[in-house]
Amino acid sequence: VGVWLDVGSRYENEKNNGVGNFVEHLVFKGTKKRPGTAFEKEVESMGAHLNSYTSREKTAFFMKALSKDLPKVVEILADAVQNCSLEDSQIEKERNVILQEMKEIDGSLSDVVFDYLHATAYQGTALGQTVEGTTKNVKTLSRASLVEYIETHFKAPRMVLAAAGGVSHKELVDLAQQHFGNVPYQYKEDAVPVLPRCRFTGSEIRVRDDALPLAHVAVAVEGPGWANSDNIPLLVANSVIGRYDLTFGGGKNQSSKLAALSVEHKLCHSFQTFNTCYSDTGLFGFYFVSDKMNIEDTMHVAQGEWMRMCTSVTESDVKRAKNILRSTFVSLLDGTTPVCETIGSHVLNYGRRISLAEWDARISEVDARTVREVCSKYLYDKCPAVAAVGPIEQLPDYNRVRSAMYWLRF
Repeated sequence: VGVWLDVGSRYENEKNNGVGNFVEHLVFKGTKKRPGTAFEKEVESMGAHLNSYTSREKTAFFMKALSKDLPKVVEILADAVQNCSLEDSQIEKERNVILQEMKEIDGSLSDVVFDYLHATAYQGTALGQTVEGTTKNVKTLSRASLVEYIETHFKAPRMVLAAAGGVSHKELVDLAQQHFGNVPYQYKEDAVPVLPRCRFTGSEIRVRDDALPLAHVAVAVEGPGWANSDNIPLLVANSVIGRYDLTFGGGKNQSSKLAALSVEHKLCHSFQTFNTCYSDTGLFGFYFVSDKMNIEDTMHVAQGEWMRMCTSVTESDVKRAKNILRSTFVSLLDGTTPVCETIGSHVLNYGRRISLAEWDARISEVDARTVREVCSKYLYDKCPAVAAVGPIEQLPDYNRVRSAMYWLRF
């Protein structure tokens, strides 16, 4: 069972960036009715798991428990989300926890690269900020700013209560009315927070550090928002390009052309494609890790694959990619927690839950021509955003990267 909220670091500004992540840390640290230790004891005595996360546009609090405990679980979640105590002692304690977490994130270079990618692609807008916020903000955020954030954003129209597993819909609805019936849905002075459009800027961030063993590079163009029908052809294109890791068996007999070339020419240690969606924009691109002497070749081959998607991708490629994509969608529903996650995020993103059958029908409609047209729309002759960390002396100049976004053909 979980509560999904349509709020994240995109709703913050420079002064309070990180407040959403801070609130998420404090929600399970005790409520007015259940002080810290009592809250933890109650959850543990049920044998339940508590978890939560904050992203750029979503916040989620969820619990995994036995189905007979459903009424208790909904009551605890409702209490935590509505009556979080935000004690000063807990706030001070969490500051250090968050700072420690930020240190750990700095050690994970893939996270660092994606934060840099957002910072450059959405520079000057709220999407450019990290979810954790700045160290300065974490050290200075006051209880008042946390309370203000909760009062502004934790509103009924932006909440979804979702459950999966052994639960009946009617029971959940009755419990929601009982425990979430008092969640306010009016805003102060009727000021509903409207998201400003986050513009995409083709640009780059390079953090050269020759002491690191490997270079981490991410390249992305602006993609569509959640509800856009172009997402499926783009996901099919990503499946054609595929992914690769040094640990994969199969040598150069990989189905992905880029993977086969990587093995044959020992290009990169790993690469993956991504399509990160937000409500009105997205990042569509690839990320690779390579040693310092193979960056240029990997970029050349990867951008060549992008151009192939726009100009000459074949039906057999697309057919294979569609099957890979179908199995990816099915594997996302492996267990009650992912199913619950799917329901919560779908209702926030699309206003309803999209069934597997509908995804399958949408995937079936895609053919090579659709992939070529949609890729041309988003990739061909567009300015990419580039973020790179590590020994990246060999990364081509931005103008070179930009000029590989089209082909001169005669």
